[in-house]
Amino acid sequence: MAYAEPRKARGKTYFRACYQRPDRKAQGVVVDADGKAVRYPTKTTALKAAQAAEAEAFAEAKKGRYVPPEVEARAGALTFAEFVKKWIEDQDLADSTMQNYKHGATHLVTAFGSLAVRDITTTMIAKWERQARANGAMASTVRTRRSLLHLILADAVDQGHRDKNPAERRRGRGRRHGRSRSRGPEKAITSMLGALLIAERMSLLSGRDDEFVHGVMKAYTGMRWGETVGLEREFIRRESQIIRVEWQLYELDTGELVRCPPKDDSYRNIDAPPFLMNDVLRPHLARTSGAPCACHELSYVFTGRGATRQQRQGPTLKQVAEACGFSTGTVSNVLNRPETVPERTRVKVELAIAELGYQRPVGLEREAAHWRRSGHAQWLFTPAATGWYPRKAPADPHPVPVSAGPWPGVPVRGRGAAARAEACWMPVKDKLTRHGLRHGHRTLLEELGVPKVLIDERMGHEDGSVSAIYTHITDSMRATMVAGLTEVWLRSLDERLALAPRSAVHALDVLLQARALELAAQTKITPS
Repeated sequence: MAYAEPRKARGKTYFRACYQRPDRKAQGVVVDADGKAVRYPTKTTALKAAQAAEAEAFAEAKKGRYVPPEVEARAGALTFAEFVKKWIEDQDLADSTMQNYKHGATHLVTAFGSLAVRDITTTMIAKWERQARANGAMASTVRTRRSLLHLILADAVDQGHRDKNPAERRRGRGRRHGRSRSRGPEKAITSMLGALLIAERMSLLSGRDDEFVHGVMKAYTGMRWGETVGLEREFIRRESQIIRVEWQLYELDTGELVRCPPKDDSYRNIDAPPFLMNDVLRPHLARTSGAPCACHELSYVFTGRGATRQQRQGPTLKQVAEACGFSTGTVSNVLNRPETVPERTRVKVELAIAELGYQRPVGLEREAAHWRRSGHAQWLFTPAATGWYPRKAPADPHPVPVSAGPWPGVPVRGRGAAARAEACWMPVKDKLTRHGLRHGHRTLLEELGVPKVLIDERMGHEDGSVSAIYTHITDSMRATMVAGLTEVWLRSLDERLALAPRSAVHALDVLLQARALELAAQTKITPS
């Protein structure tokens, strides 16, 4: 119950405004900004202040937002950096989520770390958001970090470190700008002929058929990158013509590939057209060994590029070059093409090799276990789609040098490749990403008139609308979709056949020859 408590100081009487706290642990006293009890000159003013403070405290308690004064005092000394460190330690989430939280938290601590948790204001957050966009951060990145900040501060409110969340947006604020401010760039997509050409180019760049098979499968299933890399051989079910999405591989910053459930637990069966299952995947599975990987001891449909190498022991090629005073290129020539190096230079290099005990790395028989996200994009997908290798310091972006034949040209490699090349690739689609193939697949399904409920199931999306609840997938829907995809595939194969009758990619060459015979049989013309 609120009351005015008389006190004396230096012979003068004053009153303190006292009230009952909702937690009933101690008596509440009205204090000023410095935490000192307010001295009221009259009993009436003290009583009114006490009654107002008591009413406010019980109202906050009713809303679940009451913070005891002692807790609030401790919160005043707690910095955002300290709270975030403890907050991260308390989380127990998937490895991928924890990695994203730690990344985002690092940027947030840089901006707010020295501030007390209770001192962060809405104005500060808005200013930080504007500054991040001005510095070139993508709109999606800023939204993600703001969402993380909202989550962290919401937990700070729950733990009593502040009374409300300053990162919470008021509904309707900023609507005059529409949605254009946070809209990302339009996702580039390509035709199915474009997807076929990109798959062919990826195989030419890698020197194997695996990348062609992967490109075609991704374009005609819409699977996510992690789902294709993490596709195990047992989930290619040829009897039922189904690809089962049960797991994905998520690459952490450490390079470790974590086997985890697909995004949003989107377990599903993907209906595979007969051409994909029988003409593309079946020969691939028969050609590849299917040996279990060392990291998970599981057999995957796709493996990494090239042979892995033994962990280097002893001196490196660079150390040999420094010891003899020549470039690493000269040392490499001595090891690989000694006849091109002057004898005097060769002798010096060989002496340095002998003195240091340098040994060349030996390739192992097994292949690298899995594709790496960045390496696959940089050296396979992007050059195949755009015709250009991306920038990698110190080299600037440059076109892919190729021979004039066979069509579309085979990449020229090694030193002086640009001088020895006869042509370079034209772009299939600028700014296309691997995820753009997923967008393209979804667009293709819309063009074919596939019902939305079947599209969402195939893509691993969830639609909670009433329409989706009351619409069911039938065998007829699946058969119509598969027939439509098959027709599109044959059309793209015919378009590729019109460009050139053969391919340097064995898997595609077999398909082109089979299609040429089929067309010849249909027109009763013997192919040349």
